[in-house]
Amino acid sequence: MPQKQAKKRPIRPAQKQTPPGSEAEMLPQPKVISSEHRGSGQLEGKVALITGADSGIGRATAVLFAREGADVVVAYLSEDADSRETQRLIEAEGRRCLLFAGDLGREAICRRVVEKTVKELGKLDILVNNAAEQTPQESISDITEEQLVKTFRTNIFAYFFMVKAALPHLMRGAVIINTTSVTAYRGSANLIDYSSTKGAIVTFTRALAHSLVGQGIRVNGVAPGPIWTPLIPSTFDEKTVAAFGSDVPMARAGQPEEVAPSFLFLASDSSSYMTGQILHPNGGEIVNG
Repeated sequence: MPQKQAKKRPIRPAQKQTPPGSEAEMLPQPKVISSEHRGSGQLEGKVALITGADSGIGRATAVLFAREGADVVVAYLSEDADSRETQRLIEAEGRRCLLFAGDLGREAICRRVVEKTVKELGKLDILVNNAAEQTPQESISDITEEQLVKTFRTNIFAYFFMVKAALPHLMRGAVIINTTSVTAYRGSANLIDYSSTKGAIVTFTRALAHSLVGQGIRVNGVAPGPIWTPLIPSTFDEKTVAAFGSDVPMARAGQPEEVAPSFLFLASDSSSYMTGQILHPNGGEIVNG
């Protein structure tokens, strides 16, 4: 018999924000890091550059990396208040944090953030490409050329640009981690352009892993399912936001703190025999990818 799909039901207050959204205004507040996680020095002395780390998955990953001993550079578009909060959380872990605002869809900006990282923190060990944007549309006919180009520029061009800028500074043992999505594997009727970029990221990750394996640089990815981040109330309507995540087997959206450990695993020596792979914290969806 076919499996009965979970019914979408309200699981949080209906809410709406303007893009790119603010984590401080979300109800309930996303959970960033578990108080039960005790750092064990897995990234001691490392320097990590994380794009889109002002909020959501990027913030949770940045704080977890700091708890594990890394200094962190937070690259973001324009969300200054959220970024300062991320910086506060990182510094509370006793680590250094640099902020860099700019459009990473522009190659010159990517070069500048890498140059600042190396100049002020001395090196770069871990690059996390995470920044993304989405604009739901009912039909492919509603996706304008401007939207299509912007989505690809932010979600995949920036990954190319960041790697190009970082590569001269990455030594043997360095790690690149790319954020893709469950939509890369199952698609999304209202996010055709976004899903397409996420599929491109999967292939980018696999191809880049083959390209860099000889240099001792590992490249992996994480494909989250529905996660409660500012991207959700700033892009979906209130009804969708209220029920967001209720249709996966676990019947809820995940929290950023539940995704960040996947990034930590891939950034640490615990995953030393992995490259070209994707992890799937997605609430139980089977994607065979």
